[in-house]
Amino acid sequence: MVAVDLIASCLDSIRQVRSLPEFPFAGSVFFVVSLCLLKKPNILERIGDEITDALVYLDAGTLEAFQLVGAFPLLLELGARAVCSLESTSPLDAAAEWNSSFAHPARKIVIITSRLLSDAHRYILRCLGNHGTVSHCTVLTAISEIGHSAYVDSPLGPDAFREYETLLVQDHEELLKKSGKLNKYKDNIPYTERDFTSDGDNKWGSGVHYGPSESSPRKKDFSDDDLGQVEAGGKRLSVIVCHFPMIFSPISSRTFVLPSEGTIAESYLSNHREDSLSPGLPSISTGKAFDGDEVPPGVTLTAQFLYHLANKMDLKLDIFSLGDTSKVIGKLMMDMSSLYDVGRNKSSAGLLIVDRTIDLLTPCFHGDSFLDRMLSSLPRKERTSSYYVAKNPQTPSKHTQAAVKRSPLDIKVPFETAFSMEETKSRTSMLSESMMAFVSGWNSADIDSEVTWLPDYTDKAHDDKVGSISGSFLSNYDGERYLEALLDRGSKDGLMLIKKWLMEALKLEKLSFPSKGRQAASVSELHSMVQMLCQHQLSLVRNRGVIQLAVAAEMALQEPQSTRWDAFTSAERILSVTSAETTQSLASEIRDFINTSTSVESHKQDNTMGSSQGLLTFQDILLLTIIGYILAGENFPTSIAGGPFSWEDERSLKDVVVDSILERPSSVKFRFLDGLEKELEALARSKDADRNKDSSEPTSTTTDDFDDQWDNWDDDDNTDNQKEEAYGNMQLKLEVRDRVDQLFKFFHILSSMRLRNQVLGEGLAALSRFETDSYSRKCLLYKLILAVLTRYDIPGLEYHSSAVGRLFKSGLGRFGLGQSKPSFGDQSVLIIFVVGGINTLEVREVMKAISESSRPDVELILGGTTLLSPDDMFELMLGSSSFT
Repeated sequence: MVAVDLIASCLDSIRQVRSLPEFPFAGSVFFVVSLCLLKKPNILERIGDEITDALVYLDAGTLEAFQLVGAFPLLLELGARAVCSLESTSPLDAAAEWNSSFAHPARKIVIITSRLLSDAHRYILRCLGNHGTVSHCTVLTAISEIGHSAYVDSPLGPDAFREYETLLVQDHEELLKKSGKLNKYKDNIPYTERDFTSDGDNKWGSGVHYGPSESSPRKKDFSDDDLGQVEAGGKRLSVIVCHFPMIFSPISSRTFVLPSEGTIAESYLSNHREDSLSPGLPSISTGKAFDGDEVPPGVTLTAQFLYHLANKMDLKLDIFSLGDTSKVIGKLMMDMSSLYDVGRNKSSAGLLIVDRTIDLLTPCFHGDSFLDRMLSSLPRKERTSSYYVAKNPQTPSKHTQAAVKRSPLDIKVPFETAFSMEETKSRTSMLSESMMAFVSGWNSADIDSEVTWLPDYTDKAHDDKVGSISGSFLSNYDGERYLEALLDRGSKDGLMLIKKWLMEALKLEKLSFPSKGRQAASVSELHSMVQMLCQHQLSLVRNRGVIQLAVAAEMALQEPQSTRWDAFTSAERILSVTSAETTQSLASEIRDFINTSTSVESHKQDNTMGSSQGLLTFQDILLLTIIGYILAGENFPTSIAGGPFSWEDERSLKDVVVDSILERPSSVKFRFLDGLEKELEALARSKDADRNKDSSEPTSTTTDDFDDQWDNWDDDDNTDNQKEEAYGNMQLKLEVRDRVDQLFKFFHILSSMRLRNQVLGEGLAALSRFETDSYSRKCLLYKLILAVLTRYDIPGLEYHSSAVGRLFKSGLGRFGLGQSKPSFGDQSVLIIFVVGGINTLEVREVMKAISESSRPDVELILGGTTLLSPDDMFELMLGSSSFT
């Protein structure tokens, strides 16, 4: 059996030849009928042939996925002229040719997008308008035709690809005609008055040049055949649109998530209902079936993705689900399966789909995962904010939904921290000179001193956009799987592994470093080894992968990130231990955390030195409150309407939350306080003014001052203003209390999740037998793996069907030859997909569960909607991506 490798499968899908599927009943009447009913899929015979001699454009989601896969060398190997960003397309992209053997201008464009065609349409038009010599355009999208037609806001129908091919050609020709009319008057407009805005306010977007312009190739660059092809009225542009499902972001060869800026990851997973927590999370499982019209778009697209991923990897699935949303996905996948899958030569595999809302604690915890700690501390690439969802004019506005904002996986590691301050300044100066040399077209030694139109970057040496040299994490770096090796490591073990890699790199570079044997690695020790590797440019380039990881580890373990993470870990451990005692003690701990954060914030405001910047903030305390309520619901189940705490304890918690919000109104910007921003800002200004007044007033009053103020004591001019201010503050406090009451109703939903589905609650309670240590909590997936590999019956786990099972059920099963219900653990290849996202701590514990089981030879693939961190969970439940 060939080992499953997601990275290799994705790379192979770019080069492999695709053909029509083989039918098991060829030559029969059934085959003729099936061939008439089945439409020929819109598949390229070979994707690599389209990439040859073409400009390749990737949108933000595909760029993230291909970056983690390491697909850029393969694209250039297949003959791509250049690989460019679709959102930042420019006419200058054609000049950046990696393969200099091409003597003619670019005539082909390949666009790979992880979005709906309607969403990417304006960028595709802009791309075509920037390259006047292009006569052939290939668009590869991660969304299938059925996915386009099923998406509520998509204007395309069942034949989406053919429709879009026609629409793109029509829009392209229409813009060419309009630009031709505008060009008649362009010569009469002074050059300095022409509108070349790049802020997106112009009609076609920034950088669009339809028709002849000074930035596009002239007609004299074309041969006669090319002119005939480009200028032919009905054959100006040929377009092919195809489905390319292998767009995902692999963290390792067996762990993946969906691209953070792709349509599938950004689509709603739940509608706004009573049992919904966030549009980016599945609704709470209640055991009630979804209505056909209520299926969120993200659920349908996830089912489409999983089905086509399995088909691409030649896997025949036995589908299981745990949770209401996962049940719908399994049913959709079962309905999509076709009968000809029965006879195809496919490997069997088990697919388990799990709702994230069944286990919300694990992604909220700050566990002992080195990669989780590192990823939570590093800066992320800014999202492409210019995307918008194209609205279907035939769709009512009430069905229109915004996108869920996922955190990009494009994690930036600033390399300049590897150098000392003097080295950084000199290297930034060299960078400025090199940039000037590149822009001007001369060598740095021959730059004309009279050139004054170029920008001076010297004064911006430490600007993030100019002076920052950063790189992104790669799952596949020169054949080394660094992230995969760090997945199952804790904080200490991960640091030791990076130290080992640095020592090996120093040895290869013939550099000596005094090692301290098997002693634990320190941050200063890593920094010293990195500086040694960065002394020479060739050494820096050769070892940039491990240098990047070492710099990232240093950033994660330095202050204030280290102190904040340790404080979170201690607080979560206290809550876990206290939750096994009484509700009064748990409520008391939460109340103490809130009061402590209030005193910390007050100390920050009074102390400008910021000595306490590493301690927990009020936002962190709200996340701990969420954890406390979930733990209370598990250990002290009560009625759905009431919370786990007594009325007195909860009233006390509400009072301290209200007081904390009013104590630091400038630092509490949460979704549940929307509409009160102006009032809170006014209160913050009033508090700042009072604080400044108290600091400027003298400590004692002299007799002369007392006599001067004697006449003013009877003056009541300010009395009315004080009363109005007090009345306004009281009104604001009542408004805040109402919002806090709604917040605690949300907490009640979190604490009652197990009570809303009795069967599922029994199943989760039964899995507690697989807890190996009562003092260390294990994630749900860890217990699920141990349970299914021991063939333990899990209440609430639903089996859908397999292709063979449906055949027996519909045919031979009527004669008593039906197939028995299989077990998920019977398969040698297991796939677990968590609807809503996974985190790296789960990956580590799942790998540990496989090694501890009786079947360590099982191949497990773990996937999820996105890669979650504790901060992401806060944003989903109480932040900008929440319903609260």
